[in-house]
Amino acid sequence: MRVLHAYKVFPPDIVGGITEVIAYIAKGMAPRHESSLLVARSRGRGRRYTFNSIPVEALFSFGTLLSTPIAPSFPFVLTKRSRQADLAALHQPFPLNDIGVALGLPKKTALVVHWHGEIVRQRSLTSLVAPFIRRTLARAQRIIVSHPALVGASPHLAAHAEKCAVVPYGIDVAYWAQLDDAQGRRAEELRSRYPRLVLATGRLVPYKGFDVLIEALRDLDATAIIVGEGTLRHDLLRLAQQRGVAERVILAGMLSRDDLKVHLHAARLYAFPSVSAAEAFGIVQIEAMAAGLPIVNTDLPTGVPHVARHGLEALTVPPSDPAALAAAISQLLDDPALAQRLGAAGRRRATTEYDLQSFVKRIEDVYDQAVRAAGSAQGESPRAFSRLDDKPSL
Repeated sequence: MRVLHAYKVFPPDIVGGITEVIAYIAKGMAPRHESSLLVARSRGRGRRYTFNSIPVEALFSFGTLLSTPIAPSFPFVLTKRSRQADLAALHQPFPLNDIGVALGLPKKTALVVHWHGEIVRQRSLTSLVAPFIRRTLARAQRIIVSHPALVGASPHLAAHAEKCAVVPYGIDVAYWAQLDDAQGRRAEELRSRYPRLVLATGRLVPYKGFDVLIEALRDLDATAIIVGEGTLRHDLLRLAQQRGVAERVILAGMLSRDDLKVHLHAARLYAFPSVSAAEAFGIVQIEAMAAGLPIVNTDLPTGVPHVARHGLEALTVPPSDPAALAAAISQLLDDPALAQRLGAAGRRRATTEYDLQSFVKRIEDVYDQAVRAAGSAQGESPRAFSRLDDKPSL
């Protein structure tokens, strides 16, 4: 099966949960199937490169507006590249994907939409692109969501519920669970320097709720390290100064995967203070759980509180509530037995529920269903793609 993945950006321009998911799928399906990626640059000239043995075509972009690259050639290239694919896997939200579908994907090419979340903050953009989103969902043979809550909460998905397949994300649990000797020493050094360390990660954008975490620090004896880059960096530093907690807030910027793992193992807990339904799942919660950390997350109407569950692997608090967030963090810092119990349960859940191989297999099954459905619609004999080799059996 030849699979074309399409999304707005990809490493090294940006690092995040969705890009990690795409890489997991493409790498996990090799060598049985051939995957390629079409993305835009966050800004700058287009280029071709290889990421973890996956060919990536990153198109020219004038820059980013409303979290969307301004890449005028993207829809046209998407239409062209999909002619050589058995299946196009569009990772949403990304309006240029929808415009590409409106231009016309080949009928023989199956379409699967990965619905990673809603466009929440950019309301004006939502109303503008809604007709294109509806066209994309109507064209799709299958729609993949990470949790059933996303179907019921979405104004777009309800009409296509029969197409939706629930496939929770998976990660390489063994990688996140283990440190080598050098990493272990670095984690111990961090623990010694910051004995009450709270870790948070993500793009520095409004829906991540890092301002709420900084507000919560006023009532905490703790240090917070926030890993990530984004447009709110200077605003968050200014807020920390204003609230008198600047010495206990560290904006660490982007870290390598190995460095992030060291920080996870050094921390006492992982804070996930997101404040809106733009946060659909939170794959980094699973990474923290694999590292044995208890979670403090927020009660969003998405998959977030179902990944790490209140009283089992997490303490869940109302979004945008600094006092509640501070109380939950303080409870875990001051009660090591509770933190250990939640952390151990989280590691078990990550291992049993979010295994990478199971995730890739379920994605592969959905892709195969979509290709069969596309072939049947064209009056062709259904195509079956074997997992034992990378050739279709007709």
